[in-house]
Amino acid sequence: MPLDAPIGERVAALNGRYRHHGATAVLGHALKDPDVGRVALVSSFGAESVVLLHMVATLQRDLPVLFIDTEMLFPETLEYQRELSERLHLTNVQVIKATEAEIEKRDPFGLLHKANPDACCDLRKTVPLETALSQYGAWITGRKRYQGGKRVTLDFFEEEDAKRIKINPLAHWTPKDVQEYIAENRLPRHPLVAQGYPSIGCAPCTSRVADGEDPRAGRWRGRDKDECGIHFIGGKPVRGIPAPGEEPHEEMSDEGVEVLTTEYEAEGGEHAAEETSMNVIVTDTGFGPETYNDEPMDLGSDTNPAELPEGWEQAGMIRIAFPSFNDGRGFTLASGLRAKGYKGRLRAAGHVIADQYAMARRSGFDEVEISPELAERQPEAQWLARADWQAHNYQARLRGRRPAA
Repeated sequence: MPLDAPIGERVAALNGRYRHHGATAVLGHALKDPDVGRVALVSSFGAESVVLLHMVATLQRDLPVLFIDTEMLFPETLEYQRELSERLHLTNVQVIKATEAEIEKRDPFGLLHKANPDACCDLRKTVPLETALSQYGAWITGRKRYQGGKRVTLDFFEEEDAKRIKINPLAHWTPKDVQEYIAENRLPRHPLVAQGYPSIGCAPCTSRVADGEDPRAGRWRGRDKDECGIHFIGGKPVRGIPAPGEEPHEEMSDEGVEVLTTEYEAEGGEHAAEETSMNVIVTDTGFGPETYNDEPMDLGSDTNPAELPEGWEQAGMIRIAFPSFNDGRGFTLASGLRAKGYKGRLRAAGHVIADQYAMARRSGFDEVEISPELAERQPEAQWLARADWQAHNYQARLRGRRPAA
């Protein structure tokens, strides 16, 4: 069957041809079968990546191996990637990442993952990978049915949005198969596996998994999300930052509370002033009245940190407006102000919910200003539950320093 035949037809033929083969045989045939095309392995160098990497090293050592460095990975992952590549004598490992220009434009202070993890995955994983894969007809993944979620019906070969083929040699493997292969071949495990991380992604969005939990329960814990976006099939989009005029959609907070986000609303002007005219002040000690008697300097969350208004350094308080939908720019702006040396009070005002309080404090905000209606829907106890934000300041821990008070 020629390579210009419809991908769906080629996928069906490949699954029929190799349905009863084992993982190594499927991989070996995929590297040679003319119906597949040019192939690359995409590897996270994560908890179980060593299996496919070892198979590739045995079958075709110079196969392109694409490693996505999101610049938010655990240090252990980066070291493991270097050591494993050398040990297996992989000769064509290609490190891919988002361009500096895109990072500077969309996430200059590295805080986008806090407010919109889908947009962060899109920026740091999906787009760089799509660019790298544009020259390939197929790519190999390490996904397995037992990992659950959208993976329970995996076949060896899949069609990816009529663009290319995805090859899943380990689709039918069990956890026992993985463990036995690693043991029999004396392969090194990712160091975080022994610390309770059966699935490993970026440091901010990966947590330990308790006994009995789903192996991927530690990925984006508490959010309505179980894939980074590079494995969506059938055209399902990554939920990114909506453009002006997009329809409202529902999102889930960390507590499972539905939050209705509306169409993008322009910041500044009379409407924004009405939106941010709140009178409940939230701090680490709970709800309180307004205590600031002077006029704060009001900034929109889209303010460019390089173009701040005159006198910002001397302002007693800077209040940053959060519109109905916020994409993390307000948190980024606060972090930027602190990085530039601002010592006054920083206040987040508008549509900030209790689940975002710890994020706000870590970003440099001193307090949050909310409406009485929101205070009624999310009472003081919900906000106080986030008052131990310093205990979860993973960025400070990763950098080997104590979080600032």
